[in-house]
Amino acid sequence: MQQDILINWSPQETRVAVVEHGAVQELHVERTLERGLVGNVYLGKVARVLPGMQSAFIDIGLDRAAFLHVADLMSSINSRHADSDAQAAGGLASPAMASLQPIEKQLFEGQAVMVQVLKDPIGSKGARLTAQISIAGRLLVFLPQDNHVGVSQKIPPRQREELRQRVQALAGDMGGGFILRTNGEDATDAELAEDITYLRKTWARIKDASLRMPPASVLHQDLNLLQRVLRDLVVEGTQTIRIDSREQFDKLRTFAAEFMPATEQKLQHYGGERPIFDLFNIDEEIAKALGRRVDLKSGGYLIIDQTEALTTVDVNTGGFVGARNFDDTIFKTNLEASQAIARQLRLRNLGGIVIVDFIDMIKENHREAVLAEFQKQLARDRIKTTVNGFSALGLLEMTRKRTRESLAHQLCEPCSACMGKGVVKTARSVSYDILREILREARQFNPREFRVVASPKVIELFLDEESQHLASLSDFIRKPISLQAEAAMAQEQYDIVLL
Repeated sequence: MQQDILINWSPQETRVAVVEHGAVQELHVERTLERGLVGNVYLGKVARVLPGMQSAFIDIGLDRAAFLHVADLMSSINSRHADSDAQAAGGLASPAMASLQPIEKQLFEGQAVMVQVLKDPIGSKGARLTAQISIAGRLLVFLPQDNHVGVSQKIPPRQREELRQRVQALAGDMGGGFILRTNGEDATDAELAEDITYLRKTWARIKDASLRMPPASVLHQDLNLLQRVLRDLVVEGTQTIRIDSREQFDKLRTFAAEFMPATEQKLQHYGGERPIFDLFNIDEEIAKALGRRVDLKSGGYLIIDQTEALTTVDVNTGGFVGARNFDDTIFKTNLEASQAIARQLRLRNLGGIVIVDFIDMIKENHREAVLAEFQKQLARDRIKTTVNGFSALGLLEMTRKRTRESLAHQLCEPCSACMGKGVVKTARSVSYDILREILREARQFNPREFRVVASPKVIELFLDEESQHLASLSDFIRKPISLQAEAAMAQEQYDIVLL
């Protein structure tokens, strides 16, 4: 499948669209201020050793010292297993094998130690560190301080040993271990070899930097979205990678020349007058991908709802009446829906359990054809999917591996008015809540007056249709009730002030 990759870069945000035959298939967004530190490698400096907690605070150049526990420190700097690189770095801890020594016998204040961020700083807590370095590639994870070759547990057991032997043969005896990631299950030897080369080059640069840089320096940052485009998104069918920033184009070309030379010739700088995302109406596609409803060309439509546990997709015929009979109408709508759903899963990056409620089909051959078409479309997905077929209730059950936040979770937040429910109480329901609350307060307190502060729509209802009920309550509790509209309040919000 031929594809083009469009990159819209700005200092605050990078957006990437993968386009096939004029249609957007994937969207990726990374915001500068939201990039975490997880995966970054630092040459840290031991600020304090805490024997009682068997931990240490490490200065890595952040506002707060980071935390390193003895369980994440693999060997002693004084151990005979410390390699020459550690000695050349003037006391750089290079963990070569596991050790049970107390932390105070491994680290001392002022010592340099290579560490990697496990968890970002949160609130008043500093970052959590490990001295067990791992570098992620597209298909493999490189463990420079280990010689073990492993395979993801999510890959079926019958394939693991064969894959382990393939990686072992390609890695050779140059040192370091590898773990094959789930998405490397179907990779070719050439793809695996390219990833191994990239990871070894990256580690060589980290080691070189550790000998030259002062303590509290960053030695390696996890790839940004621009670089991950070359590592993760470029495939054999990628024709062009167009980016609208000359500066970032030059940086990306330099990165490609060193680590991924096969991608360099695909890079192009876009200098057109129209914004690059306007070429394929990508901003419009982003807006559609944040909505519940997806219209089909036939007149049918999908309703997509995302919850914490799963995503549901409901297929409806809508105004589609083009077929000769109702069975054919349903069949054609479901066929079109299967293509649209597969694309929406990629576009919105929906992961986890997905339940698809296709329109009920009476004919078994129709069900089989729709399932086959759906599986065909899912085969284009770079993310691993598993389809379990139709359940007894006629629902199609499947899973799609979670790799990152969905597009909606990245770009949106729960509505402050409905608190993420998607609906709000009617003004009448709120007005009755207020009447009950006033009665409850009147039984406990004895104010001079009750004042209701609520949204304009609720106050308007009290002044019109619900005025009789409000007056009756005022007579019953023998207290005046005044009203105050507050435009800033959402419909469900209100305050009852005791005067």
